[in-house]
Order: sequence, then structure tokens, then C-alpha cells
Amino acid sequence: MKILVMVKQVPDTATRIRMAPDGASIATDGIKWVINPYDEFAIEEALQIRERFQGEVVVISVGPQRVEEAIRQTLAMGADRGIHVKTDAGLDSYQAAAALAAVARLETFDLILTGKQAVDDDAAQVGPLISVFLEIPQVTVVLKLSINPDTQRLVAERELEGAIEVVELPYPAVVTAQRGLNEPRYPTLPNIMKAKKKEVRVESLEALGIDTVPKVRVTALSEPPTRPSAKILTGDPIEAAQQLVNLLHDEAKVL
Repeated sequence: MKILVMVKQVPDTATRIRMAPDGASIATDGIKWVINPYDEFAIEEALQIRERFQGEVVVISVGPQRVEEAIRQTLAMGADRGIHVKTDAGLDSYQAAAALAAVARLETFDLILTGKQAVDDDAAQVGPLISVFLEIPQVTVVLKLSINPDTQRLVAERELEGAIEVVELPYPAVVTAQRGLNEPRYPTLPNIMKAKKKEVRVESLEALGIDTVPKVRVTALSEPPTRPSAKILTGDPIEAAQQLVNLLHDEAKVL
């Protein structure tokens, strides 16, 4: 099987985010960049599928020069090669999905895997949009995936509110991974060394025919309001309980 894994590089969730001077983006200097955590589940699933059925795992990512580092990390995990759609432009979900789908058409594939969403914008749009561009089935928020190469069909278990839905569909298809699908592996030292020699092909938006004018534009960002200091109630427990009820009723307005 030939599996494409769509990966995004995002700020580490532990990184302190600062506003850029334009007020519509974040300051990128000093940020630690990592592979989107949900995409790590997609990478691991692709590697496990290859181990069972043979084939090739190709990782594709869109972004500036620093994105190559994320691709190299996936190669160290065990992916066979990478493709970097190199651009400094800030793309919206539509443009990113269009670029990834364009590369997928050039590559041909049996399956596309990606995370259910990116932790920076939480849009959860790229995976479904790729399936629309390629006109193939999709299943999202997948917790378990079974593949039958003889019938070329997938059986996926996906998370719903308080329930698990079982979906069967043919492939080629797009599958977006949820936490719990697997446990991503750590790169070994030999694989880290091998990753330096693996192919990372560079593509451009222009060559892929992608419009660089976004359909969605961020006009402003703002930090959340400062939370007031916590109030600590001391003294007699009965009086403290009454104070708590009064605060919840009069200030918090939850009673």
C-alpha cells in the first residue's frame, strides 16, 4: 500500500505565545516548533499499516523552510520519503488542502492519513477538504482502523458524543486520526541518522497551480481577558460555606 500522511508543523503547546506587531498574527521568533500531535497518530498508523501489508509511507507538509525539520522527524520515525511544499505565505485551510491534494494527484496513493485537527487553529478542515478536492470518501476522528486489501475496504471506529460509530468504506480514502488510535513511536538513533539521507522533494505553490490569495483572512487577534485573583475563604466552615454560596450567586451568577 502507498500511504500519504499530511503533516503540519505547529507551535509547541508549552510555548509562550506573543502577539506580532500587526495584531493579526503571532510572533514566530523564539517559538519551539513541533509536529502537530494529532498528525503523530496518523504517522504511526501509516507505519503500522506498512509493516503489515508492505508498501511506502510518504509524508507531505506545507510551509516555510523550517518545516523540513518536521518532515525529517517523520523520516526518523520510519517514513520512506518526504515532500515539502515550500512557501512563506500564510495559507488558510482551503489553500493548504488544495496544495496537499495537488501533490496527492501527482503521487497516486491508496490511503491518506492526517490528524483530526491542528492544535494551532483547531480548524479541523484540511482533512475533509482534501477528500472533497480528490473526490474520494473520508472518515474523521478515527480511534480504530482495519484494512482489507483483498476487498480494498476500510472499517473505522470513530468517536461521537457518548458513542462509537463503525463506518465501512472503500479506499482510496482520507482518514483523520484521533488520540487513542495508537501510541506514536520515538525515533531511534539509527533511524535518525538514516533520515538525513532520505529524499525530501521540494514543490512550489506556483508549480502546483495554487492561488496564493487566501479565502479566509485573520483581521485581528487578542489575548484572553486577565482572570481576577482567586478568593480564599477561611474561618468557620459554616460561615465560609455561606460566603461561597453568596459569591456564586452574586458575583459568578451561576446560582
